[in-house]
Amino acid sequence: MIRCLMNKYALSRQGAKDLIKATLACMLFNFSLMLPAGLLYLLVRDLMAGGIPVNHYWVYGVGTAAALALIALTTYIQYNATYFATYRESAVRRISLAEQLRRLPLSFFGKRDLSDLTTTIMSDCTVLEQSFSHWIPEFFGSVGSTLVIAAALFAFDWRLALAALWVLPVSLAIVACSKRVQNGFMRRQTQAKLALAEGIQECIEAARDLRANNAEERYLAGLDKTIVHAERRQIASELGLAMFVVPAQMLLKFGIATVALVGGALLAAGTLDALTFFLYLMLVSRLYDPLTVSLQNLAAINSTQVNIDRMNEIAACPVQTGAAQFAPHGYDICFEHVGFAYREGETVLRDVSFTARQGEVTALIGPSGGGKSTAAKLAARFWDVGSGRITLGGVDISTVDPEALLSAYAIVFQDVTLFDNTVLENIRVGRKDATDEEVLAAAREARCDEFVQRLPDGYHTRIGENGSELSGGERQRISIARALLKDAPVILLDEATASLDAENETLIQQAISRLVKDKTVLIIAHRMRTVAGADRLVVLKDGVVAEQGAPAQLERSGGLYAHMRALQQDGA
Repeated sequence: MIRCLMNKYALSRQGAKDLIKATLACMLFNFSLMLPAGLLYLLVRDLMAGGIPVNHYWVYGVGTAAALALIALTTYIQYNATYFATYRESAVRRISLAEQLRRLPLSFFGKRDLSDLTTTIMSDCTVLEQSFSHWIPEFFGSVGSTLVIAAALFAFDWRLALAALWVLPVSLAIVACSKRVQNGFMRRQTQAKLALAEGIQECIEAARDLRANNAEERYLAGLDKTIVHAERRQIASELGLAMFVVPAQMLLKFGIATVALVGGALLAAGTLDALTFFLYLMLVSRLYDPLTVSLQNLAAINSTQVNIDRMNEIAACPVQTGAAQFAPHGYDICFEHVGFAYREGETVLRDVSFTARQGEVTALIGPSGGGKSTAAKLAARFWDVGSGRITLGGVDISTVDPEALLSAYAIVFQDVTLFDNTVLENIRVGRKDATDEEVLAAAREARCDEFVQRLPDGYHTRIGENGSELSGGERQRISIARALLKDAPVILLDEATASLDAENETLIQQAISRLVKDKTVLIIAHRMRTVAGADRLVVLKDGVVAEQGAPAQLERSGGLYAHMRALQQDGA
């Protein structure tokens, strides 16, 4: 049962156990609410027998106090079993999803939008949080307690029990059979919400460009349509829910009528006493109230299937695995007949073979879209190759755990990611146990002093979300300082100096030249002057190696490298 609950509701093992406990707690709470009805039955019986005996007063007094105490106790137990346990499970679910995302290859993120993943972790988890604190335990608790009460009703009088309970399976079947329809409404509503979230996020990120091109009004008009569409989908989803729940709830009321009709007929025929008739009328009216809510809960549970499927989809994605430790023989990076495609039918690299040797600088150059950045990311196992293999020191990197592998890499990509923290802590990301002196030394090597001195609190200045307070060149220098601080044996530089002016580029190149001694360096660059001092060039065009060799050798051959160098010189 626990395994079934884990799969059906995207729960952890402890969450499945807590769900069972919450259901039992809700059943216990429902039983406690029946105690006043039992006391009322005894009271009516005494009154009909001629009055309340003196020795029964204490029974009713103690019974009332005990019923109230038991209701209070079961309420407390139910609250702890549903709400507190649900919040713990919600935290576990979000952490497990985040951990799963951390271990997935970057190819997964290329197929999923950022707002989609954010919605899964935040919104979908919130829906399930409400489901497990309000809907699921209460529904199963009501069904369980109703079955027990139904057995007792049949034991008293099967005729009245049948008259009272025939509406329950019919009402539940109406709502249960609506699951497919509800899921259809819910999927369309979710798609509309995602489109809205993406539109709003895009509007915020592109605000500068929209304003610069006088396109705000036109874009906002389209966003308004997206908002209206999301609103309509929300209303349609609510109506789709009501189409089944409201008729089912109305049908429950017929149970009271059939109990009254059957009981009245039996009472008139003399085959039923008035006290039993009264008891059934009282219990049925009490029984239907929680079941009316349970029908709403069942419909809500049906609608959560879309949220559960979205989370299970992430949990089912294969993660990158490998050995936690590896011992390479040196740090040469070898591409052996590597092929790769982000999507089926869109080949990026075909039969790429080259070696970036330790102690040398290997530069990947070529026209835009040739596969340079892809090759660098494959070298760090951000993606897994489609064919061939990549080795580091003779070890196939697909057999190494990505985190263990990346401990040997220091990477500076063209798109720098910074955190809303101080300059000092952003650089310390390169090596979390580094001292302040080591961080400052790396910062000086990367020529960060120049702009940090202008900041109000120096290295302790917060730089805003993704370094919004800094220029592109300043952000890139922080990224380079991280790589210098990490001091790893393999260095990947993807347009590392693209945002720097000529003077700072020269200074950074000097810092990098001190860093790369006895290390494997793979550089991606468009500026030919950036790679002029490289030991080896690999020219990629249309996903294949067009030529490779020393710069002087390729210059003399008059191939693509010589052509690109001549174009840049003419442009200068």
